[in-house]
Amino acid sequence: MNDKRTAYSKMWFLLLLLVTFVAGCASNPDEILVVPDTVAPKVSVTSPTNTAVAVPLNRKVSVGFSEAMDPATITTATFKVTGPGLTPVTGTVTTVGTTATFTPDSNLAISTIYTATITTGVKDLAGNAMANDFVFTFTTGTSTDTTTPIVIATVNADNAVNVPTNTKVGATFSEVMDPLTLTPATFALKQGITTVPGTVTYSGVNAVFTPANILATNTNYTATITTGAKDQAGNPMASNYVWSFTTAAVADTTKPTVILVNPADLATNVAINSAVHATFSKSMDPLTISTASFTLKNGANPVNGLVTYNATNKIASFTPSANLATDTTYTATITTEAADLSGNTLLEDKVWSFTTAAAIVPPIEPPASQLGSAGTYGIMATSAITNTGATTMINGDVALEPGSENGLLPAQVNGEIHINDTVSHQAFADLLVAYNYYKNLPPGVTITAGADLGALYPLGMPPGTYTSGTSMSINTHLTLDGGGDANAVWVFQIGSSITTTTPLGTISLINGANANNVFWVPTASATIGVGTTFYGTVIAGVSITGQTGALINGRLLAGAIGAGTIALDTNTVNVP
Repeated sequence: MNDKRTAYSKMWFLLLLLVTFVAGCASNPDEILVVPDTVAPKVSVTSPTNTAVAVPLNRKVSVGFSEAMDPATITTATFKVTGPGLTPVTGTVTTVGTTATFTPDSNLAISTIYTATITTGVKDLAGNAMANDFVFTFTTGTSTDTTTPIVIATVNADNAVNVPTNTKVGATFSEVMDPLTLTPATFALKQGITTVPGTVTYSGVNAVFTPANILATNTNYTATITTGAKDQAGNPMASNYVWSFTTAAVADTTKPTVILVNPADLATNVAINSAVHATFSKSMDPLTISTASFTLKNGANPVNGLVTYNATNKIASFTPSANLATDTTYTATITTEAADLSGNTLLEDKVWSFTTAAAIVPPIEPPASQLGSAGTYGIMATSAITNTGATTMINGDVALEPGSENGLLPAQVNGEIHINDTVSHQAFADLLVAYNYYKNLPPGVTITAGADLGALYPLGMPPGTYTSGTSMSINTHLTLDGGGDANAVWVFQIGSSITTTTPLGTISLINGANANNVFWVPTASATIGVGTTFYGTVIAGVSITGQTGALINGRLLAGAIGAGTIALDTNTVNVP
């Protein structure tokens, strides 16, 4: 009996302690027990990307982690780059927040495969080590990177009004930057001449300035990124980038939502080399979009992969490290760790599932070129050709039929120029035949409206016919993989337009792929973005634009069914 009384006394004593503790926490929130961090960090993004080709010889190698890391644990012993035969590359390692960068002591070798390894010796700030080594490879090209980085998008937009007072300020660059060069000294926010205190964070191609305090209401602010900001090859911005916005009277308390997922929830027959995408309702903080907040699982088994965030389109992408299994159900999750630029998190986890195809069904592979006499032309238009670049060069023939406005000088054409003659007339007739031929091929793999081909096929796009009733885009590096077949053919049937963006939308060919066998057939228009390297023949129903510095290894043939115009700006067109 006494033993029972003793037990009851202890139980009531412990209960009293618990009630006292809870009451104390309610009155003293600062004393609430903090749950320790036991989650192992992961690599979220790499630069160069895994299996990247034509990497500039003067590039650094960087990785972004899912959380802030302990810099003391990231050294040349835990972040290693090796060449052929596991020969170590000498260099130094720096860490800023979530990003670690390996800087080689000298330029890398030409056309060489390199391997980067992050070992389990790296730890986060809580002392948690990575669960497994992370390894990726890339192949260098033959030249160095001398391209000046530019800002391609900002948050908030220039001259924006009614901006929430608790906003962060963001910028997206045309290429991966050196995080050591992005600080409050190079990315600043001012109200008049008064500098706003704050911090700068960086992930992928996105930099974010976080003010130390909520901004003033109904006030104009100016953000500036200076020429002190440099890319990973050491190229600085050519000039300061400046934009302004005006705050509202209130803070933003609206939680973001996921408004679109791809593959769709409960989708079936999903290609095994698909990436997984989610589009948000508002701009998100890139540091909160990582392998910690965006996961993919097969049952309880996590899928290894990397996570990127496209600030321009508000799209997060999970790219598996290898092809998914066939006939398997996968579950994607974005957790409430994902937050917008005002710090508002998702209301609840976003969870959706999809099932992969039972077998690999190859795309319909079309026949090769049907261009006829149009095949010798680098440029062809049926209304006008304009050019604003003194160094534009067309290595191939040029035709204008009909029309009279030709903005190219004879010295800018390494070939023949035909304007409203019997030769150009035949070439235009052959162009229309080719356009109708490729448009009337049986539809191939369906591409959803506006989809980014590089993101849809992160492991390489096999030959075949690809069809969209509206538009296609290339916002992420796209690799066309011939699989060892020199006769492999790609046809892109596009209901409206094809657009590539800056150097991020560059195309490369591997394993026998040939630019002569790549055909882009938009009903309306094509825009080849600033600095893009593009492969293939564009047969546009109406117009084609080559933006500043775009390199086209193929043909630009416009006006198959309408008044075709071609606008060039410092472009080179090389007929294969």
